[in-house]
Amino acid sequence: MPQTVSLAGIAPIALLFASNVFMTFAWYGHLKHPGRTLWTVVLASWGIAFFEYCLAVPANRIGRAVWSTAELKTIQEVITLTVFAGFSVLYLDEALTWNHLVGFALIAAGAFFVIVGPIR
Repeated sequence: MPQTVSLAGIAPIALLFASNVFMTFAWYGHLKHPGRTLWTVVLASWGIAFFEYCLAVPANRIGRAVWSTAELKTIQEVITLTVFAGFSVLYLDEALTWNHLVGFALIAAGAFFVIVGPIR
């Protein structure tokens, strides 16, 4: 984990958050429109995913100066779950249940150990 908070440490997190918003819409946004043809939603999702890549690739390039690749991937997964949880509740009108929250908490606990490192 970085000793000091720097722009190189924060920028990738902000970029990964933004990229995950795009990717969540690319992967799951079409579920709110079941009447659309599959080829239409695939092409729309592909177009949305382009913008996700425009954010995720720089996030990882910038982040590699501060974070290990395992840390970057772990941060990305926690952000993905956070964005997905909000998306499923706010956009898809689905409920977050206690078992979802427990599962997410366990994943966050695992992320803590990846980022903080070995306990001494």
